[in-house]
Amino acid sequence: MPEEEYVWLPHENLLTFEELSTLVDRFTALGVCKVRLTGGEPLLRRDLHLLVGMLAAKPEVQDLAITTNGVLLSDQAQALREAGLHRVTISLDTLDPRRFQEIARRDLHARVLAGIAAARRVGFLGTKLDMVVMRGRNDDEILPMLDYARSTGVELRYIEYMDVGGATRWSMGDVVSRAEILATVTARHGKVTELGTEGNAPAERFAFADGTKFGIIASTTKPFCGSCDRARLTADGMWYLCLYARTGLDLKSMIRSGAAAESITNAIAGVWVHRDDRGAERRLELERRGPLVGAQELRGNPHLEMHTRGG
Repeated sequence: MPEEEYVWLPHENLLTFEELSTLVDRFTALGVCKVRLTGGEPLLRRDLHLLVGMLAAKPEVQDLAITTNGVLLSDQAQALREAGLHRVTISLDTLDPRRFQEIARRDLHARVLAGIAAARRVGFLGTKLDMVVMRGRNDDEILPMLDYARSTGVELRYIEYMDVGGATRWSMGDVVSRAEILATVTARHGKVTELGTEGNAPAERFAFADGTKFGIIASTTKPFCGSCDRARLTADGMWYLCLYARTGLDLKSMIRSGAAAESITNAIAGVWVHRDDRGAERRLELERRGPLVGAQELRGNPHLEMHTRGG
């Protein structure tokens, strides 16, 4: 969770489902074929299955996924599946309910586990489990989490702790690196086969001899800015090219002012072809690396929050 005293985006500024659908059309016109609903927590958006249905009906959208904390998933999994959602990624950093409450500040661990079970029950395939590994907080669960993922039929992805907006207490000493994670896993389970990445996906994937697969997203110690093809549209229509970006393109103002579809498409294309963002690489180059932004600045600009621009 972010800081307790943070600023939410004003509700009246949030894009309607129709506006979101229209902007997806502008991106698919430029070749985008994968859409992910993330957050914050997307399942808090009322009637989300209706948006999923609108996006799933677009033939250009070949892959429609969601990233969720899983708390509300058990109640919505069936509706999302029936609406056409393809895949689910669930965030879970610990198997210990008490530790979960310390990290998430909510006593909802059982509901997350129920959400994971529901994803399997309603027939979602390719479900992934995301674990942000933090030294001294949950790095002793690297192996138990892998065992749990195997037992539930999901693919675990370890994520290096990133110094993005909202991580106001981040330090490099808290980061458990890709190399350390691999060393821990192979010490127990033996040699793994490197599978590389799927396209430009952020996770480097590995497999055991029995076919079990897992991934590592090493954005902090081994950034992949050169191959990144992702961009993020906030719930209020700001378009960012990078998790570390401080400026973006205000697409909400364009769509609400009645801008023609061609004008919006050209604006998006104009930004994309001139992109030179390499936020994670530039962070790695710093001699002294601390939190990206402090709590006070976050309160003044909620667009800098990780929960605003999504994972």
